[in-house]
Amino acid sequence: MHERNKGVLMRHSIVFITLLLSLGGCATQYTADYSEKAAQQTNNIEAWQGPVAGAEAVSLITDLVSSADIKVLINEALQNNPGIQQQYVALKTTQVARSSVNADRLPSVSAGLSGNRQETSDAQYTGSLDISWELDLWQKLGDNVAAADWAVAASEADVKAVQNELAAQVIRAYVQVSYYQQLIAIEQSRLSLLDNNEDLIKQRYRAGLGELEDLDTARTSSASSRADIAAYQQSLGESVRALGVLLGRSQLTINDISFPDKLSDVMLPLPGLPEQNLSQRPDLMAAYANIKTREYETKAAYKALLPSVSLSAALTDIASTPAQALLTNPVWSLLGQITAPLFQGGALRASIDTSELAVLNSWWGYQSTLLTAVQEVEDALSQEQSLTLQSVAINEALVNAERSSENYTSKYRQGLADVLDLLTVYQQTYNLKAQLLQLHFNQLSNRIDLGLALGLGV
Repeated sequence: MHERNKGVLMRHSIVFITLLLSLGGCATQYTADYSEKAAQQTNNIEAWQGPVAGAEAVSLITDLVSSADIKVLINEALQNNPGIQQQYVALKTTQVARSSVNADRLPSVSAGLSGNRQETSDAQYTGSLDISWELDLWQKLGDNVAAADWAVAASEADVKAVQNELAAQVIRAYVQVSYYQQLIAIEQSRLSLLDNNEDLIKQRYRAGLGELEDLDTARTSSASSRADIAAYQQSLGESVRALGVLLGRSQLTINDISFPDKLSDVMLPLPGLPEQNLSQRPDLMAAYANIKTREYETKAAYKALLPSVSLSAALTDIASTPAQALLTNPVWSLLGQITAPLFQGGALRASIDTSELAVLNSWWGYQSTLLTAVQEVEDALSQEQSLTLQSVAINEALVNAERSSENYTSKYRQGLADVLDLLTVYQQTYNLKAQLLQLHFNQLSNRIDLGLALGLGV
């Protein structure tokens, strides 16, 4: 009779397990594939709309400059910059979290030893060894690990993006320091000319060829030039300190680093195919990895509705001494368990809805990043053309202004022009020199931006 009951119980158990597995196979699964749609988005861009005349093929953002000093500073920044160090820590944190998630797929083992003694009996010691393991029949644990893997990939892309941006900032800051040095030199040259002009006015006044009001006009221009020099020196100091922050230095002076007498040249990077350029942008890599992460999290949320199967085994030994209780003659037991969620107040369905919305949000985040990436490339290419045309025009204007300046200087010495006309021509000439320098700096900075937009890294 006892054996027959055991047989009935076994058959009922098999039927119950079969029913649960059938229900699991019919459960709703996540079928959307936003990551595949995202991967096809870059194919819709046929070609970049912009000029590439004079561009050169480069693979790294550090290839944009030939200065060995700049490359040394970039390496220093990558080692010591606090921001990049924080990003490294964030990546390690994500990697540790991935290890924690992967641990759920492995068996867990625990051991124990306890002692008990009563007044009327000798002491007894119990040793135990427990092993438990959840079978990943539905790949739910595997999906969680896959989500963690893509989270690590997103964090790695974020590190790459910060590295690229940091290298670009160092190049830009280095060039900016040189820019302010040359701007100060132009203004000092202007001031020197104005001071000489004051002496000429005094000589003409003593000779009865000029008026005293001309001296006031000249001194006004000189004072204004001194104010501009002070402002440029302040900007120079701020640029040097900003470079020091990028390098991770608490203090940095203009004498600590060697700067060239002219602006360091920055190459114009040659754009490739849009699909090729966009595929190497770290921000798009991170956005794509975020979609994959959310998709695997959603798959795992769906599979939380399915039954779970776990196995557990235990070894137990009871003895009069601790040494004998260390599983010298243990009793073993084996247990298989199937559990299925029946009612949790809608928590599992809410988790699915939340995960699906997270996928949708990451999809639109990818779209926003892609549109911004395309805009950055197109803007930089267009800006390159505009700055080139502006530089040509200002260069021509400067040649004419310098010729006009020589003519007016000669006329003033002959008494054929007044001092106001002379100062106006001088101011125009030096303003054009400063403007041409500004255009040159803007063009170099724009080429750095274009390199970043094209996905050039370190």
